[in-house]
Formats: sequence, C-alpha cells, structure tokens
Amino acid sequence: MKKITIEDLEKEIAAEMYHRFAPTTTTVCCLVLKNGFTVTGQSSCLFSDDYNEEIGKKVARERAVDKIWSYLGFRERDTCLQRRK
Repeated sequence: MKKITIEDLEKEIAAEMYHRFAPTTTTVCCLVLKNGFTVTGQSSCLFSDDYNEEIGKKVARERAVDKIWSYLGFRERDTCLQRRK
C-alpha cells in the first residue's frame, strides 16, 4: 500500500474559497477537489476584537485538509484491494 503524503493531498485540491459570516468571527474554507467533491472546514474565535482574517483562513483550511486524509486513505485501500483480485 502506498503511503499518502501531504504533497499527494495538495495535488488533489483544484480550488479553494473562503467566506466570513460577518459580523461573526466564523470563517469557512471550501476546498474543491479535482473530481469536483467539496470539503469544508471552519474556524471561529471567541471575541470579535481578536479576529484575524489570515489566521481564520489558515485554521479553516487546515480543518478542511484534515478531512481529505481519510478520503484518500479510503481510495488507496480500494485501489490496493482491486489489484489483489
């Protein structure tokens, strides 16, 4: 079975979009994968005075990326099982 790397994961991302639900401190990242599937992540902070757009985007993206690992693992497992047949 092939080990999945962060580089493999990043290659799957075709586009990324961000949205802040103003006036809240919630930021959502939507990653569009090469096959058209979308994955989202979100971030929020406790106080609007502490809100930092770049940090909000970074955290939301990290949380979306975390979800992709399991999808790539699932796909790799299927690929390995198909080769054994």
